[in-house]
Amino acid sequence: MAEKAPSPQERKVAARARLLAAADELFYREGVQAVGIDRVIQHAGVAKATLYSAFGSKEELVRAYLRLRHDATMERMSQELAARYSTARERLVGVFEVQGLSFSDPGFRGCAFISANADAPPPGGAIEQESNDYREWVYSLFFDLATEAGAKDPKGLAKQLVLLYDGAGIGAWMDHDPSAESAARSVAAALVDLAIPAD
Repeated sequence: MAEKAPSPQERKVAARARLLAAADELFYREGVQAVGIDRVIQHAGVAKATLYSAFGSKEELVRAYLRLRHDATMERMSQELAARYSTARERLVGVFEVQGLSFSDPGFRGCAFISANADAPPPGGAIEQESNDYREWVYSLFFDLATEAGAKDPKGLAKQLVLLYDGAGIGAWMDHDPSAESAARSVAAALVDLAIPAD
């Protein structure tokens, strides 16, 4: 029996997925501003009209790319923290171990949001909006864990750990040094010990 041909809706969904996968690869590797629409279209193997039908503009494709990165980071962090650690205090430090899982990936190019912002157009666009959402999530991840763990000043501890998180990612990328994870984890453990009384 012959295979059923995909419906127009299924073809549209598949083309959108190919475009987003191409954007994810090219934007992350080379930069959002360096990669034009034509390269994404060619890499995805679709017509230009398909891109505009699926996303409407390059800005919306960039938004979808950053959201994809954000969602993947949140999902990995949530799953790995739950699987590896049993207490909020352990998870506060464990965030750095989970972050470090990507540091030895041959394609690691640092934080997609930092890279996108480095050459972003004027404020107020998709990059700034998606980056703000991502930054709020990073801060709330540390703040919520610090609160749950009983930190005396969860806001202050979260701010310190966010700075350390940023620095670990930049150091691992710029220095080609996956061991930035263990260094950051050691500093995080010291900060957590100072901020949260031992049980």
